[in-house]
Amino acid sequence: MSIRPIKSIIQSQPTIEGAGVRLRRAFGFGNTGEFDPFLLLDDFRNENPEDYLAGFPWHPHRGIETITYVLAGTVNHGDSLGNRGTLGAGDVQWMTAGSGILHQEMPRGDPRGRMHGFQLWANLPSSLKMTRPRYQDVLAGDIPEVVDDDGTRVRVICGSFWGKTGPVDGVAADPRYLDVWVPPRVRKTLPVESSRHAFAYIFAGSGTFRDASPPRGVRTEWVGKEGAQAEARDQTGNRSLVLFDSGDEITVQAGDAGIRFLLVSGRPIAEPVAWQGPIVMNTEAELRRAYAELRDGTFIKPG
Repeated sequence: MSIRPIKSIIQSQPTIEGAGVRLRRAFGFGNTGEFDPFLLLDDFRNENPEDYLAGFPWHPHRGIETITYVLAGTVNHGDSLGNRGTLGAGDVQWMTAGSGILHQEMPRGDPRGRMHGFQLWANLPSSLKMTRPRYQDVLAGDIPEVVDDDGTRVRVICGSFWGKTGPVDGVAADPRYLDVWVPPRVRKTLPVESSRHAFAYIFAGSGTFRDASPPRGVRTEWVGKEGAQAEARDQTGNRSLVLFDSGDEITVQAGDAGIRFLLVSGRPIAEPVAWQGPIVMNTEAELRRAYAELRDGTFIKPG
């Protein structure tokens, strides 16, 4: 077994999307090769309704899958195929846009005005870019949770982990999507298949992901009683993203308040990416064709 070293630690950055939703972007709209098959991760967390109620009105997608995971509040959604619904706290929607879909997502806060969730984009291989769109809507109660003897809790949204398999299936990148909580001051080692790219996104608490050596450009700190020199650690906290190098497990040391993070991994597609806004294809010609179809009304393909 080999611990995955840390390639980089990224702090998610404020951005505005949709009709004026203020959120944090961990990665996306750049060189995302190190995250392949994933393209983008947004953290939409806010306690001010004015910053999210405008939502994400009607917009297209083609060539990707979008994964929406809600932790607080609700998201009302609808699409050009006639689907309608509401995602509540703990629910997941895995949408395969495939050949093309128009949809909208309108967040609504909880009774205290809080809204929190994530949207992850996963790429589709060329053979499935034009597949028929489909949804997998998963209620919170249908997502299995496993609890280890030390109190570590893992919700298994997609993939298999510790003997449980998540309810989302048939996804092209064969990803694993976990919501992990490690209790205060607990050190935990978690398996990650060596054939996958993997990252962790911390959204509560803080901790240290062990590393054989610090990644370039990341400051390390020395900790220990009475100034004794201890091992170098890459300290991570709220809204930090840790990108891992190769290996087959990760180790995390939770801080005094514990640590909660998404642990996401997937097999790289390793194909060319032509990307403009919400549409991701393999070539510029395919991208131009998609936008031409949007203009002439042929974007949505018959079922």
